[in-house]
Amino acid sequence: MNSTASKNPLTLVFIYSGEFAERVIRNLINDPSFCKSCGLYCDSCKYGVYTYVRNIRAAIELPAPSDLPAFIDEPEKYMPKNIPKADLCIATGLHKDLLLELPRFISNIGIKGLVVPIEDFVEVPSGLRKQLEEKCVEFGLEDAFPKPFCSLRASEDKPTISRLVNELKIGRPLLEISTVKRGNSEVIESTIVRRCAPCGSSWYIARKLVGIETKKEVLYDAIAKAHHSYPCTATMGVDPEEKEPILHMGGYIIREEVENALKQAKASSQKTPSQ
Repeated sequence: MNSTASKNPLTLVFIYSGEFAERVIRNLINDPSFCKSCGLYCDSCKYGVYTYVRNIRAAIELPAPSDLPAFIDEPEKYMPKNIPKADLCIATGLHKDLLLELPRFISNIGIKGLVVPIEDFVEVPSGLRKQLEEKCVEFGLEDAFPKPFCSLRASEDKPTISRLVNELKIGRPLLEISTVKRGNSEVIESTIVRRCAPCGSSWYIARKLVGIETKKEVLYDAIAKAHHSYPCTATMGVDPEEKEPILHMGGYIIREEVENALKQAKASSQKTPSQ
C-alpha cells in the first residue's frame, strides 16, 4: 500500500446542479435515510459498513441550466466564490458554459482532476466532451467522462481518478457471490459488494439476488427488475454514439459483473487443496 495515500485520503469537491450528484454524495457518506428500496424488508446491509464523509470537502450547487441564459458570456461570474482545495472535482448537471469554464477554474486552486459522469447525452454531447478534454489537457488535469458513471475504471495514466475507484470503492461494480445447490438448481447463497455503482444501486441489486437461481434467463430477469426498481438515474433516450439508452448500458454492466462474480465463485469451488 502507498503510505502517502494512506496518510492523505482522497478529497473531493462536487460542483453540480440537479439530484444526481446528491444521490452519489448520499451513497458515499452512507446516509442511513438514503436507500429505502427494500422498504419494510430492509436489513441495513450497507449501513455501518463504510462512510467517506471526511473525503468530501464541499458540495456546491449552481443554478440549473434552465434558470440561466442559453449563452453565458462571463461564466466566471457564476462560479463558486469560495472553494476548498481538493484532489478531484466531480461535476454533473451544469450549464455547458459553466462546465467549459470548470477546468481553468479548478486548476487555479490546485485540483488535479475532473470527473464528468454522462448519465444523459443531452447534458454532455460528444462535441462538448471533446472541448472539455482539450481544456483538461491545456490545464494539466486528469479527466474522465464515464458513460454511465458506473462504467468508471481505474487506469495507470490517471492515478488520482483511479484512487476514486480503488479507495472510495465506486465506479464499475465488483461483487463476490457464493452459490449453493438446492435440489436440481444452483442458487445464489450470498453476495458481497466490493465496489459499488456511484448511485448506490449495487447494494440493492446484490441484496435482491440472494436466493435467485443462476439459470441465465431467471438471473437476467432478476437483475433487470432490481436495476429498474432502484432506479438507475441514466436516461432512457437512445445515445447517438452507443445506439443504446444509457440506462440499458448500466444494466449490461451490472449483469456482466454478476456473471463475472459467478465465474469466480465456480473457479474457486473447483480448486483442489495443494498436496
